Amino acid sequence: MEIFGFEIKKKKEIQSKGAIVAPSVDDGSTMMTSGTAGYYGMTVDIEGIIKNENGLIRRYSEIAQYSDCDMAIEDIVNESIVANSDESPVEVVLDDVDLSESIKNKIREEFKNVLKLYKFNQKGHDMFRSWYVDGRLYYHILLDENNLKKGIADLRYVDPRKIRKIKNVKKEKNAKGVEVVASVEEYYVYHDKGINENTTQGVKLSLDSVVYAPSGLSDSNTNMMLGHLHKAIKPVNQLKMIEDALVIYRVSRAPERRVFYVDVGNLPKMKAEQYVNDIMNKFRNKVVYDATTGEVRDDRKHLSMMEDFWMPRREGGKGTEITTLPGGQSLGEISDIQYFQTKLYQALNVPISRLQPQQGFSLGRSNEITRDEVKFNKFIERIRRRFSLVFSDTLKIQLVVKGIMRAEEWDDIVQDVRFDFQEDNHFSELKEAEVLNGRMETLQRVEPYLGKFYSMDYVRRYILKQSEDDIKDIDKQIETERKAMADLEALDQQQQDREQDREQQTDQPDNEQPDGEWLWHKV
Repeated sequence: MEIFGFEIKKKKEIQSKGAIVAPSVDDGSTMMTSGTAGYYGMTVDIEGIIKNENGLIRRYSEIAQYSDCDMAIEDIVNESIVANSDESPVEVVLDDVDLSESIKNKIREEFKNVLKLYKFNQKGHDMFRSWYVDGRLYYHILLDENNLKKGIADLRYVDPRKIRKIKNVKKEKNAKGVEVVASVEEYYVYHDKGINENTTQGVKLSLDSVVYAPSGLSDSNTNMMLGHLHKAIKPVNQLKMIEDALVIYRVSRAPERRVFYVDVGNLPKMKAEQYVNDIMNKFRNKVVYDATTGEVRDDRKHLSMMEDFWMPRREGGKGTEITTLPGGQSLGEISDIQYFQTKLYQALNVPISRLQPQQGFSLGRSNEITRDEVKFNKFIERIRRRFSLVFSDTLKIQLVVKGIMRAEEWDDIVQDVRFDFQEDNHFSELKEAEVLNGRMETLQRVEPYLGKFYSMDYVRRYILKQSEDDIKDIDKQIETERKAMADLEALDQQQQDREQDREQQTDQPDNEQPDGEWLWHKV
């Protein structure tokens, strides 16, 4: 296959020719059974998948703007992407890759270039949020045709509503008359106006010219790629309706309403009704609630009671009278609101404890960490691995174009390449300190039994959780420090010996000087 101006030979794989079932669709691509396609590929959307996918993406964007949903999304994104000024948000880990150290250093350097192309230090948060909300992420790879050795020139974001991945399955009948899969062609179709049910043409893009990272969630019935917000559609709509209904109820039932009994005397029925209407229009305040903006509008700006009742009263009664009706009761109950908020957070896999921002998050002992936080941490790790496809595919193209590695070589090691996302420093430090304190306490309890029931090697391996490499490194460091301490003690001893010698020389009396009488006799 010729890509980017040079030929890339793929490794031999198990051919699908002869199979009666097409390859499974786990990335949301649209299956086609058409023939060969040219530069402009014809797409036939019989099931309405494309239309529904675009509708889902728009729906995801709408519910992501809701305040409660946005707060939950921010919790997820902030936990996934941690950006500090002094460290990279993500690094490539090649410890399990069987390559020379020089090749590993080149891979690490090219990965830094990939992060610069994405501007990940500045836009990493927005990239992850777009991927999480839309359920997919597309980037178009641009190369300098005059100088391919420079690698990727630019990476441009593509609206997921304008591009689709297509799998063109070509079938033919075998000798027994059974339709079998002859070949499978994969490519992308892009249309600037957006891909919908009326779109029949689009620009055909090669598979390696687009970086595609799906969410990994799909509908088995329609093969649509779903987003992580799909489960939150119903809870968000229910919560919005409950909140709007609660506001309307409180606005309409909270105030005390009045009943106006208007004396109409002996007026005929028609004139009596007209008279009551005139009085009502004169004093009535028409207040309406706008559910789209959450505002209460009063065009007449009258500050009087709402929903007042006007009743005519004939002559001979009590005359004109005004009475007051009590307002609604139990207006402070919001248990239903809290219930649907809890449902929303459960749908987004966010711990319920984070719903109350006034409560601090305890980072204390390990037995105080809730099960929801543990599940949330596993969820974050899982979506990080799915998002890593953005880096893996881009790094592959960068290495292949620069001639550092061939495509089949990358395919052999890609399963061993890991991407380490930066953790929250404060949280990590507290957690490591707490774990270390627990191990030290256990060590103190076990120390009296060393040499009796426990060996030093057992304590280091199973209580202190030191690996084989850690033990070797620590022993080497201890030996080095012992030698350094011995040399330092020897120097200190020499210094002390010198000082003692000086003190002894100072304490010795000088040679006796002759007294004056002796000098006189000598003279």
